[in-house]
Amino acid sequence: MPEDRTTGGRAGNLPPETRSFVGRGHELAWLDAVLDPDDGHGRPVTLVGPGGVGKTRLALRAARLAAHHYPDGVWLVELSPLRARGLVGFAVVEALRLHDRSTRPVAEVLCAWLRDKRLLLVLDSCEHVLPDCAGLVRAVLAAAPGVRVLATSRESLGLGSELRAEVDPLPVRTDCLAPPGGPDGTGGDPHGDALDLFAQRAGEAAPGFALDASTADAVAAVCRRLDGMPLAIELAAARLGDLTLERLDERLRESLPSPLDLLAAEPGRGELRHRTLRTAIGWSHELCAPLERLLWARLSVFAGGFDATAAEEVCSGGPLPAALIAGLLERLVEQSIVLRHRTQEDRYQLLDSVREFGGDWLRALGEERALRLRHLDHYRRLAARGCAEWNTGSQVLWCERTLADHANLRAAMDCALSERDTAVSLCAAADIGFLWRHCGHLRDAQHCLDQVLTADPQPGPDCVRALWARGAVALLQGDLDGAARWAAVCATAAREQGEPVAVVAAAYLTGSHLLLTGRLAEAVAVLDAVEPLPVRDDWLGAAQLQVRLALSLAHQLSGDHTRAREVADEVRDESARRGECWAGAFADCFVAEADLADGDLLAAVPNARAALVGHSLLHNTLGVAFTLDVLASAVVAVGDGRRAARLLAIGQRVWELVGRAQMQSPDLMAARLDRERRVRRKIGEEAYATAYEEGLGMSYERGVAYAVSGAPSR
Repeated sequence: MPEDRTTGGRAGNLPPETRSFVGRGHELAWLDAVLDPDDGHGRPVTLVGPGGVGKTRLALRAARLAAHHYPDGVWLVELSPLRARGLVGFAVVEALRLHDRSTRPVAEVLCAWLRDKRLLLVLDSCEHVLPDCAGLVRAVLAAAPGVRVLATSRESLGLGSELRAEVDPLPVRTDCLAPPGGPDGTGGDPHGDALDLFAQRAGEAAPGFALDASTADAVAAVCRRLDGMPLAIELAAARLGDLTLERLDERLRESLPSPLDLLAAEPGRGELRHRTLRTAIGWSHELCAPLERLLWARLSVFAGGFDATAAEEVCSGGPLPAALIAGLLERLVEQSIVLRHRTQEDRYQLLDSVREFGGDWLRALGEERALRLRHLDHYRRLAARGCAEWNTGSQVLWCERTLADHANLRAAMDCALSERDTAVSLCAAADIGFLWRHCGHLRDAQHCLDQVLTADPQPGPDCVRALWARGAVALLQGDLDGAARWAAVCATAAREQGEPVAVVAAAYLTGSHLLLTGRLAEAVAVLDAVEPLPVRDDWLGAAQLQVRLALSLAHQLSGDHTRAREVADEVRDESARRGECWAGAFADCFVAEADLADGDLLAAVPNARAALVGHSLLHNTLGVAFTLDVLASAVVAVGDGRRAARLLAIGQRVWELVGRAQMQSPDLMAARLDRERRVRRKIGEEAYATAYEEGLGMSYERGVAYAVSGAPSR
């Protein structure tokens, strides 16, 4: 089967096209030329135009068509959910799945990682973070000659090297009607694109609708009145489920001034299009029932996607009871005001222009602050439940929920900080920071925890939890000096609190710092002295298991493999009993290491693979990197040196995503070098170099899948 040029089967995160693409043949041809990395210009390309003109869909279509040029993938970075400055780099790191755990400036991390890559970055909706975008793009393109940037914005980035293209509305003509679906898959006649779009969306709202001689004039009139703006056309076409085409045309004539009237009043064409779209969205708003309008306004507080439960909890109240929200939400979906999420059927989202309109109405109603606080309360409760149930069989579900609602958790945290209520922001940061630490968002966790902990928070359980999370973040970042400072402060706060399990949790930070700095005997003494208490279901229970994990690793690195296995088996049994996965996956890995030390090779490989599966379920990149090193040792021990070399290379790529190889631990780095030497001796330098290069060429997903599988080497 020939390769699909719109995807290429390559790395990347472009969402699937859920609707047909209409028109834009000339624009796509131009973009195909300028996005060819072999032309040597290396300049960023920005699609500029008002909201609703179709910049995002055009960019995504062009990116799919250009994917075959970029072996390292095409990556979409959605910037519209960002509510605070300084987060563009965070969003790019997140989109690229770098899970960087270092403390270096994010721009430096990105430039270093991208330096030898050939990939396309699509920065969508830059207008509200233009300075940050411009600075990052300038730095990335200077450091990484194989990277190209395609941006969408209502304004240009302001870079001297920028290639800027105005995205115009779709043309409207009826004299050259042609059936949709031209030979290039981009639509029919280029002069009938607006009509083609209307016809396709109308057919979805009113099955059986056809664009023909009897409907073409009315459709053209509608499209002209909407100035060919794609979003306005889609909103109008969605109304054919309730209105006839004639009534739709009539209602638009009553509600909208003609384009000629607007042109006479407005000298700027861009302002005209903005006003046309706003008026068209306003017309759709007028056709909504009162409670539909109220829900629309209240939904504007969400960042990124949301589910029906969140909508009910945040948006209900007053004249809008929770019991009605699910039905009203479906009505807004039918009218194309709310969209179903591209990849998750049970989640929803608003387009930027539609959300902005709703936000204006929310402010006009005087409800904006109240709804933002309700949004904050909902996600605070969500994070608190996640921490309370983390050490249970619900752990994987909480990880998935944390990742799905990352933008909303970030917005809630921004709201808490802006309210300047130190007790609320401390509690929110402690819970959200804990979840982010365990789900791979270390930079976000560091950012919010640093802001609340520098404000001299009141002592108590929330403070201890925040200090523990901050110290745990520093450990995974390889920031060993920082980890020592946070460990000392957390230990003092835990003793003052007087909660025995909090004292146990603090010992994890102290013992792990000693372990990672090579002071193994001291680490064993601290960790082994911890009082054995019943393991809890909440975040403290997770810390209890992590104390035992650190003790197992300290024994392993000290050469006491028997004791290392005993402690790892304890954790593995407790993890299995609870159904938790985070600690259990590390325990599987440590048991695999003990198997290797004991010469039980038949057990080492499956135990290491089980660890990989567990880490993958929780998107734990550090755990994956750590386990790949162990699995490589097990695989070479059973005689498959080529596979081991590939695994070492895959592991190296994952350590690059993590940021600091082997967490800067001298013992772990020495173990890695010893593994490499053993594989080289087994298969020779030439075979090692070939297999290693093959492993480096695998994407993260493909590499992990290869590691988990038992397919023989070739």
